[in-house]
Amino acid sequence: MTQKQPKTELDARYSSALNPRPGTENVTATDWGEAQRRLQDAEVFWITTVRPDGRLHVTPLIAAWHDGALYFSVGPGEQKAKNLAGNDHCALTTGHNSFSEGLDVVIEGPAERVTEPARRDEVIAAFEAQYGDRITSPEGIFYGFGDSIRTGHDLLFAVTPGTAYSFGHDGQVFSHTRYTF
Repeated sequence: MTQKQPKTELDARYSSALNPRPGTENVTATDWGEAQRRLQDAEVFWITTVRPDGRLHVTPLIAAWHDGALYFSVGPGEQKAKNLAGNDHCALTTGHNSFSEGLDVVIEGPAERVTEPARRDEVIAAFEAQYGDRITSPEGIFYGFGDSIRTGHDLLFAVTPGTAYSFGHDGQVFSHTRYTF
């Protein structure tokens, strides 16, 4: 998969650039490479899907950033899977729950089901590299993750960003970056 480089822009309406304070005069957009590093390092993501009646469904899950897409799995009977079957649009969010530090990242796009065996195995390896013993050890919280996907017990999805956002917070300095693909 070829990774697209997005158009990156600082949104001054929601950044310290609009309300300058000492130390905030040099607020800049967050580089896409930094946002990708945060996606690779994150352990918990929140997914938002849309129910058939239009109500939102938000729940935590694990995900892995690999080759320009964010991957996650769900059981076929879960509300997330039911929602995605009717409307593939979703958002995945990760970040740091603090005003004083961190970078929050949001990925928006359609969820594409991954069924091709070679791609599936490549993504499972990415999950194993990211989550280590939590997936690979019999004592791990998600042990059997790969086999569950290989057997079809769980469904694997990829979200290639259509739009992404990052929200940086460092003391009194805030930035809002939009990435358009």
